[in-house]
Amino acid sequence: MKQSEIIEQLSDEELKQQLFISQGLFIVLAFVLSFIFFDDLREWLQYFSWEPEQIFLYGVIPGLIIVLIDIMLVWTLPKRYYDDGGINERVFKGQPVSYVFILSLTVAFAEEVLFRGVLQTTFGYIIASAIFALVHFRYLNKPVLFISILFVSFYIGYLFEVTGNLAVTITAHFIVDFLLGLFIRLQR
Repeated sequence: MKQSEIIEQLSDEELKQQLFISQGLFIVLAFVLSFIFFDDLREWLQYFSWEPEQIFLYGVIPGLIIVLIDIMLVWTLPKRYYDDGGINERVFKGQPVSYVFILSLTVAFAEEVLFRGVLQTTFGYIIASAIFALVHFRYLNKPVLFISILFVSFYIGYLFEVTGNLAVTITAHFIVDFLLGLFIRLQR
């Protein structure tokens, strides 16, 4: 059975539950892999740094740029290029802003801790960014969506290379997910 067929069988609530479960699994996986790859679990905590200027310049601004590019592409390309099978619409449409906020923050934290904090620090920028893109396998047969997620993955990975700061990548990832989630939520 194809992923799209499985997802169609899920109710909207079940789909949302699965999304939160997958993010929980990413956090658990990051924790377990930290035991394996780091001498001390606190070792990767060094990658969290509260530097407001850096977070703004390398997190907020790049996040906004990604969102603007994405929205411009949505408005200029045929709708079928951005059709993900209605999954994002089912997850975000009609939801309260608080839900979009919490989901976006959860996804940004879970994915960045795993892919940048553990995988990128252990295996490097290219491998972590490629795995991040491949985890979004539902986009593999959608060239525009896959190229978009590939670009975002490598761009956010590059931001981590430049700053070494997970607060930056979590912020950029959150801005992208939250604003695009709101964009989907508000579309008619």
